[in-house]
Amino acid sequence: MKYRYSIAIGASLLMFVVYFVTNKNVPATAQTATSDSPSFVVPESFSSSEQLGKLAFSAKCQSCHGENALGNAELAPPLIHKIYEPNHHSDEAFQVAVLLGVRQHHWRFGNMPPVEGLTKGDVKNIIAYVRALQAANGIF
Repeated sequence: MKYRYSIAIGASLLMFVVYFVTNKNVPATAQTATSDSPSFVVPESFSSSEQLGKLAFSAKCQSCHGENALGNAELAPPLIHKIYEPNHHSDEAFQVAVLLGVRQHHWRFGNMPPVEGLTKGDVKNIIAYVRALQAANGIF
């Protein structure tokens, strides 16, 4: 009798796990705002490191992640999104993503390749820029 309950409980747990693993809330594409969108805010000014980060972002990241990190519905997600808030994706996660690339896990854009030609300092400045945009848009 205990054996049957164990099997039933085990099967239920397995179905629960399979459901949540296969039904993650994974957006199919980036739902991008635009710089003209009334809901998007650009800070009035940037610190010197944020300004350097903006330049580096424009040179190395913008072609995929869009202007002001708002995403590109065809290529890459917006970084101005609650998924990338600091308590979910730390600054170090961004460093690793640039250095090693990232396997697809939140979006359906495929894997992100490593980004060549950026130093750790460059990425630190890019992170400062992205975090400033996030903060201006209520993502802490």
